[in-house]
Amino acid sequence: MDPTVALREVAYWLERSRAETHRVKAYRKAADIVDGLDDAERAEHGRTNSWTTLAGIGPKTAAVISQAVAGREPDYLAEVKGKAEPIGEGGTELLAALRGDLHTHSNWSDGGSPIAEMMRTAVALGHEYCALTDHSPRLTVANGLSAERLRSQLEVIAELQAELAPFRILTGIEVDILDNGTLDQDDDLLAELDIVVASVHSNLRADSAAMTRRMVKAIANPHVDVLGHCTGRLVEGNRGTRPESKFDAAIIFEACKQFGTAVEINSRPERQDPPMRLMEMALETGCYFSIDTDAHAPGQLDWQGYGCERAQECGVPAERVINTWSADELLEWVAPA
Repeated sequence: MDPTVALREVAYWLERSRAETHRVKAYRKAADIVDGLDDAERAEHGRTNSWTTLAGIGPKTAAVISQAVAGREPDYLAEVKGKAEPIGEGGTELLAALRGDLHTHSNWSDGGSPIAEMMRTAVALGHEYCALTDHSPRLTVANGLSAERLRSQLEVIAELQAELAPFRILTGIEVDILDNGTLDQDDDLLAELDIVVASVHSNLRADSAAMTRRMVKAIANPHVDVLGHCTGRLVEGNRGTRPESKFDAAIIFEACKQFGTAVEINSRPERQDPPMRLMEMALETGCYFSIDTDAHAPGQLDWQGYGCERAQECGVPAERVINTWSADELLEWVAPA
């Protein structure tokens, strides 16, 4: 077994099980180190079992490497795979209908892995397409992309797209909704992208009237396709908890219906956004939905089951979920009228 594959598989299963970031990074770092060795160096370390002499490789990662080099599945890989629990067992029918994911992040912003690794994982999961939606520039803590960096990213995606076809990488962004409801990226550049997810990341405690005006203006923008994690809440996790933002949900969902903006069902366990009562309201209003992972690592791409389970419990039909559609149907729907 290729040791870099084994190390990245360990990282994948750890990410899927919501392990602490530092545990995952050790395996991905070790994979990068081994990947950087030439054939002679790799053979010498394999012969002498001297992997721990390489800076960044410790006893645990070295054990995975040496067992893989010996031609067998590493014990720790078998262990983490064996401990993996099913995700979203109550949403299997809806999960089977999904064709892609419309909200993901790479290490170009605050994700932990390169674009290629994220997209190859999406392929392995059976997706027909996946949108890359790194953050916009105002979110400096997340290394948001300037217009120049985003254009550079589009060139990288174009090259990778040729390699992964017929799988389709959808170009995109998670753009910040600014306090006045405008979007944190150039309009001309947003018009070039396949998918624009618009989310509020700042001033989350604004009063209801201000937040409603802010969100409606963004929803009405013809470039916006998906309203991301609409309440901004956090219900668990190492970032602590955060209450829902206040807004007039009836107005927000009516705007989503009128302007053809899908309401995201965010699958991240710490978000579970929107809450069930708001999902039910959006459904009754006639909104469309997008069930997304908001993945920041390859293993998190398998989290869609969490969102599917909540959506299925709420009675959301597959035909109202835009990422159950083919890529061509989806892109026709999001195209400005």
